[in-house]
Amino acid sequence: MICERKRAAIAGCAQNVPNYVAALEAVGIEPVVTLDPGEAVRCGGLLLPGGGDVDPARFGEENRGSVYIDRDLDEAQLAILDAFVKAGKPVLGICRGHQVVNVYFGGGLVQHLPTAEDHMAHDHMDSVHAVEIGPGSVLRRLYGADAAVNSSHHQGLAAMGRGMRVTALAPDGVIEAAEHESLPILTVQFHPERMAFAHARPDTADGEAIFRWFRDMI
Repeated sequence: MICERKRAAIAGCAQNVPNYVAALEAVGIEPVVTLDPGEAVRCGGLLLPGGGDVDPARFGEENRGSVYIDRDLDEAQLAILDAFVKAGKPVLGICRGHQVVNVYFGGGLVQHLPTAEDHMAHDHMDSVHAVEIGPGSVLRRLYGADAAVNSSHHQGLAAMGRGMRVTALAPDGVIEAAEHESLPILTVQFHPERMAFAHARPDTADGEAIFRWFRDMI
């Protein structure tokens, strides 16, 4: 029997997602980069990548520090996510994607963290910090009770969206991972695509495990 290769949509523009494309290909997933909901949902899974900030109007706030807002991208990614949620298909949200998922389910964001300097990249290099991982979570199965991860963001999750639960925290309380209680959705604030394969680093956990989980869910 010839098995069809698994396919996953990356909701973004090709020039902005080469690391995500490489990570999916490395675990045997065919990436489809698109912002068309109809094309995306024909794939078995959805990867929501990193990027600029979500428009604060999406979670009922005025702009209090959000930058690089792209309202057309917000609209497209939320429409694609809606299609995958309704289809019950797996979703992996990374950095901005972690935040988009929470906003989709009615949650909020901290527009500029009090400890943002500890989480932002400096001199084009990601920060690194520990995370504490909750029991019964995907990350706990992959990495155990704690791990080191990279960091390149200034926002974080605030009130959790409907059905979303916190599964990992940074030492300062920033939410580093979340899962949906009943849907196959995992979101992480860090960047596993920059912790794996050609970008694997000795000072963090291996991000490959997350992409293998995603592949196996499709």
